[in-house]
Amino acid sequence: MIKLIKRKAITHYLLSIHNSYRTLKKTFYFIRHGQTDLNLRGIVQGRGVNSPLNKMGIAQAQAFFDHYSTVPFDKIYTSTLLRTHQTVQGFIDLDLPWEQLVGLDEISWGVYEGKEQTPELLAGFEKLVAAWRNGELDVSIENGESPHELMARQQVALDHMLAQTDEKNILVCMHGRALRIMLCLMTGVDARYMDDFPHTNTALYKLLYDNGQFEIVDHYNTAHLEALINE
Repeated sequence: MIKLIKRKAITHYLLSIHNSYRTLKKTFYFIRHGQTDLNLRGIVQGRGVNSPLNKMGIAQAQAFFDHYSTVPFDKIYTSTLLRTHQTVQGFIDLDLPWEQLVGLDEISWGVYEGKEQTPELLAGFEKLVAAWRNGELDVSIENGESPHELMARQQVALDHMLAQTDEKNILVCMHGRALRIMLCLMTGVDARYMDDFPHTNTALYKLLYDNGQFEIVDHYNTAHLEALINE
C-alpha cells in the first residue's frame, strides 16, 4: 500500500519580491503543455516521466502558436521536460530567447510515477488531495514532493524571471499540477485551493505584474482550441 509521508514544514514559501522589482511591469502568458499519450491513457506523469507530445498534443501546440504568434514575446521559459519544449517549439523556431528552469518542472509523484490509475492508486491519490484541501501542504506521496516543497523551487524560478528587467512579455510553458500551485504562489491564494484553477492541455492564464503584484487578466482561455474541439 502506498504510504503518505510528512515532509519537514517549509514556512517561507510565499513570493519574496525584492524592492527593486516593484517598479517593473511585465505580462506573463502561462500555459500547460500539450497532450501526451500518457495523459490520454491516464498514466501518472510527473517530474520523473519525460514523455513526448502525441498527435493531438502537436495539434494543440500548433493551434496555440497560430493564435498567439503575433504577441511580441521577449523570452520563453519552459520546464526541463520535453513535452513543454515541444509545446512552444513554434516560438522557439522564431529564434526567441529560451531558458529551461527546474522550478517549472511538474510536481514529483514519487512512487506513483509512470503507474496506471488502479483503484488502489486512485484511493491513495484521493487521500493525498483531500489532505492538501485540508491545508496539510507538507504531505506527499512516498519519494514525491509536497506542495510546499514544489513552491520552494517555484519561488526561485519566479524570482529569476522577475529579475530579468528587459523582459516584458513572457511565455511560460509548464505542467498541470505545478501550474495550479504556481498560480496560488503568484496571486497569494492559499494553496489548499489550488483546484480552483482549472487546467487542460495548452489552456492559457495571462497575468499582469505591476507594483509588486500579480493580477490574472485572462483566466483559463482555450479559445485557440475551438477548431480542434469542433472537428
